[in-house]
Amino acid sequence: LSHVLSQAVLNLYPKTKLGIGPAIENGFYYDIEFKKPIGEEELIKIEEEMRKIIKKNLPLKQVFKTREEAIKFFKEKNQDYKLDLIKDIPDKKFSFFVSGNDDFIDLCRGPHLKSTGQIKAFKLTNIAGAYWKGDEKKQMLTRIYGIGFETEKELRKYEEMMEEAIKRDHRKLGKTLDLFSFHEEGPGFVFWHPRGLKLRENLIRYWREIHEREGYEEVRTPTLLSMETWKRSGHTDTFLDKMFLCKTSEDKEMSFALKPMNCDGGMLIYKSKQVSYKDLPIKMGELGTVYRYEGSGEIHGLMRAREFTQDDAHIYCTQEQIKDEFKNVIRLALEIYKTFELELSHIEFSTRPEKSIGSDEIWQQAESTIKETIEEEKIKYQINEGDGAFYGPKLDFHLKDSVGRTWQCATIQLDFAQPENFDRNYINENGEKIRPVMIHRTVLGSLERFLGILIEHYAGKLPLWLAPDQIVIVPIAER
Repeated sequence: LSHVLSQAVLNLYPKTKLGIGPAIENGFYYDIEFKKPIGEEELIKIEEEMRKIIKKNLPLKQVFKTREEAIKFFKEKNQDYKLDLIKDIPDKKFSFFVSGNDDFIDLCRGPHLKSTGQIKAFKLTNIAGAYWKGDEKKQMLTRIYGIGFETEKELRKYEEMMEEAIKRDHRKLGKTLDLFSFHEEGPGFVFWHPRGLKLRENLIRYWREIHEREGYEEVRTPTLLSMETWKRSGHTDTFLDKMFLCKTSEDKEMSFALKPMNCDGGMLIYKSKQVSYKDLPIKMGELGTVYRYEGSGEIHGLMRAREFTQDDAHIYCTQEQIKDEFKNVIRLALEIYKTFELELSHIEFSTRPEKSIGSDEIWQQAESTIKETIEEEKIKYQINEGDGAFYGPKLDFHLKDSVGRTWQCATIQLDFAQPENFDRNYINENGEKIRPVMIHRTVLGSLERFLGILIEHYAGKLPLWLAPDQIVIVPIAER
């Protein structure tokens, strides 16, 4: 579909320049530079051209070009973005797919269907702006989104789900139910109204009850920490572009950052006293408010804000205790989701990313420990290569709501690196200093995002115990 979309666009607008067109869940998109901007009303015309290409049943075949041939080809076609892509790919030869008798050719790894006629049900849904390679300093392109299914029936079902999702939009329901609002004076920040704050506090009360039962002790760490602290933990090397920085008025050399994560504060609390092996595991919970600079195009109500509160916890334990603690968190997460009638869709196991800290040996040990743990629990999982946290591999829980959408909520991360960075230890039974292992975890994720999910999941009709108002007395007159 992505291939056919780009072919249709070039047929209709020959001077356009093509960016990238990947497949995504239930669909696809293509980033394109048009000579003149197009509106959503032109999607119908593009769809019609796509249907003509599909009806022709053009065979799709794979061909290969050398680097030199690929560069020459795209220079002749005046396709600058494809040239930019080739520059970043180290391959010596490149895969292309051809439609019909050279009707259209595009750079793509594939695989593809045998012919365009095999495409069944599709629809172009919307357009959006997207910076080339996600870089705000680069050209803004037009991103055309579409969806595709094996049958028209599946397409109709998906469209009905999307219509229902629009009705359930938490931003709309939040306004109707007088829960929260958003204002230009604080872009990306949530303004909680009395009823919304009551709802939030009801969720927090439940969280505290269940975590106290599980042996967690709650802490609170400062919103601001020195840049030296974030440098020590590796955040300045891997997360600086998302951090809010500030300096004091008195000492211009002293710089701080609003915390983007709660883990550094937890490490400093652990440091404040000597820990014995008898004290472990230590389960330190924190409803910590964090700040991350999200681009203006990324902000989305409660789902993606610049200030949000994580139901964080950091578990410090011995290597022998890792599996038990991981299993405890998995069971706790599943219990909480059952309370809210949210179904587990799947679990992702994310491995070492390109930007990371710690030795190869530590990463191998952490990844194999997580893998063994989830296999012992007989939990099905998907591998998400290279998407772990910069300090360790992780498990991410994806939930399915009442209209079939999936949301990533809980994350459990195994960290051997931070105890090393902060020189943390405990005294073992032989009086020796040993590094503890640190497990980072959230179950709800962000309170704001979780409440947004719940509002849409329940279509605003929240469970009695969670709702800000349980009973309303209505006076009835004779009439």
